[in-house]
Amino acid sequence: MDKDKALRDHLLNLLKGRGAHVDFDQAVKNFPEELRGKRPANAPYSAWELLEHLRRAQNDILEFSRDPNYVSPPWPEGYWPKSQTPPDSSAWDKSVKAFQKDLKDMQDMVADSKNDLYEKIPHGEGQTILREALLVADHNAYHIGEMVVIRKLLGAWPA
Repeated sequence: MDKDKALRDHLLNLLKGRGAHVDFDQAVKNFPEELRGKRPANAPYSAWELLEHLRRAQNDILEFSRDPNYVSPPWPEGYWPKSQTPPDSSAWDKSVKAFQKDLKDMQDMVADSKNDLYEKIPHGEGQTILREALLVADHNAYHIGEMVVIRKLLGAWPA
């Protein structure tokens, strides 16, 4: 049994959102435009805020993992949009596409056997690609679940 390939396959499955969770594409599919910036009663954020947070956080982890010159944005303001509503009608689709591209890039990094999943990232403080991939999967699953709850509270689920 090739343990390295097995681990990579399990990580890829986790990153794709398969298994116990709704995946990203299901969570954002056919999200009504008029509800994207609406916060349900007592909810801390809108679907737009969640989408942008997912995109920004995932991009930060990806860029940290592959670019020794990358500088993370300030916390927390760099990880959340300033407005609860998309700035224009194309912003949602742009954010979805950017999220999908970065997720694919993280998957490609994990799938590439030239990348040692256990090797410390030289410009980090002990992080590894394995740790960063697990962080992406964990963070995404958490907030994608929140996206589904937001949709349910807004009466826009199932997709």
